[in-house]
Amino acid sequence: MTFAFASLYTMSLALWTGGMALFTFVVTPAIFRSFGRDQAGEIVGKLFPGFFLFCLAVSSTALVLFFLLDAEQTTRPYRASLSLLVLAVIINTYVLFSLHPRTVEVKQLVTSFERSALDSPERKEFRKLHAVSAVLNLVLLLDGTALLVMSPLLKR
Repeated sequence: MTFAFASLYTMSLALWTGGMALFTFVVTPAIFRSFGRDQAGEIVGKLFPGFFLFCLAVSSTALVLFFLLDAEQTTRPYRASLSLLVLAVIINTYVLFSLHPRTVEVKQLVTSFERSALDSPERKEFRKLHAVSAVLNLVLLLDGTALLVMSPLLKR
């Protein structure tokens, strides 16, 4: 059974990092290249709730599977992996249930990103929230990548 859990754990990490990389570096840029700023923002805005739920689901699944691995708990890779998994679940929960809803609220105050003044208070607040989201997205992508790299080091 440990082999099955290890395989599922690795698969959840691969879905996490691959899904995030695909959405961040392929899908979103393609949408913004293909449509105007406002329309692209609407399209990506429709995808975000599912994306953030996906990220929370795969990181939570990885955490549960991690506990089922029967890995040696006193090793440094085990402790580091556990810390990274817990961090990911916390960040994903924050993004899905706090940061994203606040960003949506602020975005609704901006009538048009193509026509509104760059220095409007709403645009400034949106930029700030978007920057936090982008940084957390990269942290989660690096987190998942580190977990993938460390997964063979978990002694079973």
